[in-house]
Amino acid sequence: DTPRDEICWDVAHQCQPHKVLTGRRDRIYTLRQGGGLSGFAKRKESEYDAFGAGHSTTSISAAVGFQEARVRLGKKGHSVAVIGDGAITGGMAWEAMNHAGGIGSKVVVVLNDNGQVSLPTFYNKVTTPVGALSGTLGNASSRGLGIQDSIAKVETSESFQRGREFLKTASKTLLPPNLQSAAAKLDEYTRDFVKTVPFTGSGSGGKGELFEQLGFYYVGPIDGNNVETLVEVLSNIKKQHEDGSLQKPVFLHIKTKKGNGYEPAQRASDKLHAVKPKFNLPKDGSTASGPPPPPPLTKVMADALVKEAEADDKIVAITAAMPGGTGIGIFEKRFGPERTFDVGIAEQHAVTFAAGLAAGGLKPFCAIYSTFLQRGYDQLVHDVALQKLPVRFLIDRAGLVGEDGPTHGGTFDLSFLSCIPDMLICASADEVELVHMVHTIAKIDDHPTALRFPRGNAFGDLEMPSEPRFLEPGKGRISREGRDGTVAILSVGGRLRECLKAAEQLESYGISATVADARWVKPLDEKMVSWLAKDHKALITVEENSIGGFGSMVQNSLLEGGHLDGVGRTPLIFRSMFFPDRWIEHNQPELQYDDAALNACHIVAKCLDALERAGVKVDKSVARAIQGA
Repeated sequence: DTPRDEICWDVAHQCQPHKVLTGRRDRIYTLRQGGGLSGFAKRKESEYDAFGAGHSTTSISAAVGFQEARVRLGKKGHSVAVIGDGAITGGMAWEAMNHAGGIGSKVVVVLNDNGQVSLPTFYNKVTTPVGALSGTLGNASSRGLGIQDSIAKVETSESFQRGREFLKTASKTLLPPNLQSAAAKLDEYTRDFVKTVPFTGSGSGGKGELFEQLGFYYVGPIDGNNVETLVEVLSNIKKQHEDGSLQKPVFLHIKTKKGNGYEPAQRASDKLHAVKPKFNLPKDGSTASGPPPPPPLTKVMADALVKEAEADDKIVAITAAMPGGTGIGIFEKRFGPERTFDVGIAEQHAVTFAAGLAAGGLKPFCAIYSTFLQRGYDQLVHDVALQKLPVRFLIDRAGLVGEDGPTHGGTFDLSFLSCIPDMLICASADEVELVHMVHTIAKIDDHPTALRFPRGNAFGDLEMPSEPRFLEPGKGRISREGRDGTVAILSVGGRLRECLKAAEQLESYGISATVADARWVKPLDEKMVSWLAKDHKALITVEENSIGGFGSMVQNSLLEGGHLDGVGRTPLIFRSMFFPDRWIEHNQPELQYDDAALNACHIVAKCLDALERAGVKVDKSVARAIQGA
């Protein structure tokens, strides 16, 4: 009975049909578009979206919270978590189930088990889902699921639960205490035996025991694509919780087929997990095909890593269920599973596992999106940095990420990394710098390192190096030197080209700007920062990050160097450009950066404002025109 009964969707890639059924059908073709529906569950979008999602393994914890809030407030209803077999590999799911079983929460957990653990699950020579849990959950046959459907209807029925309760009461009355627990186990073992015997492969067996030991009442596996069975079993569970005949959380294990009913999705094991409008429309054959686009930066990084690993057999790669998105699938194709580790959706484990590999003498590259590295932050601090272990972090999706929106934006990593002692952090401005930086961190064996780079394709207009070059930590570069010492723009990461565009616009107004690429956030090139401060009236920093990152590092350097004191000279006018203190909603990336005021026109406007503060005469009509551009 939604929205009274909360449904917490894990990750929420699977919630598009839910949106169609809950009053958003007329807007479904705005999905993942600017101003349109989010690709994930979102509380402010609809009262039917009980809990926001986007990251993995959160649903059970949220549902347990909803259920306990209902108990405390004396409200009726039910809380349901829907989680996939990929998301349930994350440790937070097991923490939540441990808690729910311990307190006897009447939460319902629905495991949507379609054999899709990683993205992609099957690639190169990888033919089975990652992890031991996928083997425990097992595969299903249509005959087996048909039998299990019937069993599930019986074991969730009112008469069956009444019979179980009668036997429990009788055992407590008639049996001595030391035999009562054995009788309770007999109930579990009998149900497991009955489910397992009829067929091979999809019986409950050890699966049921695993969840029953956590305090859950395990039901299934049943055919999740059989709507009639699913409705009957869920209705039974709801009734048993309401009338009190079932006083524990329920784990409903359903087997589904990815893309059921849509043949292209069924055939594509690694695609159509998340879709956007018009995904199924045929391409216009009349459109002339142009040259292929430049490669994604992810592929540039992966190819560079492969080259490094060919020269150094100690290099290994780690991904947390994202071999496709992080490029580690390319590494695995070259080196196989012996040097490639997919740990499932388990970023905490990925980071500490990498620390162990480093402590053991290997050179681990841990490839995790910026937004997902947040999930392994304590491990990064405690297990990597505190021990000064040379783990190399490849941080993809730095900055704004377009249609995925704020749940997947890489907007905080420079802030949460730059405050960690012994951490070295670089950010690539283009594909050539990316290749050099992969090579550089491969050679650093005495510090943990992080390389961040944005989502999107390479520029494609640069000559790629035949051999990568080591970039000295803490050494930046001047990309464009101004002539008159008016303003300097100091960029780090993917906004460098926008800074150069801004300098060209300023040149047309008679202002010659210097543009520098810091390359390193930490260690900072303090010598270059000092030179920029001494030789210019104004200094602007530009970064794809929130407050507390690169700009803060530069500001501290300026303060400690006395450049902002105004003693003996006119104080430097210093400004920082970073993401505003609000969430940037999903849209096309260029429009997101407009919203964040980090495109060339915004940089020009910031420079003109700073120069005016420095006493440089600026035509205000020009400034207003640029600001409104």
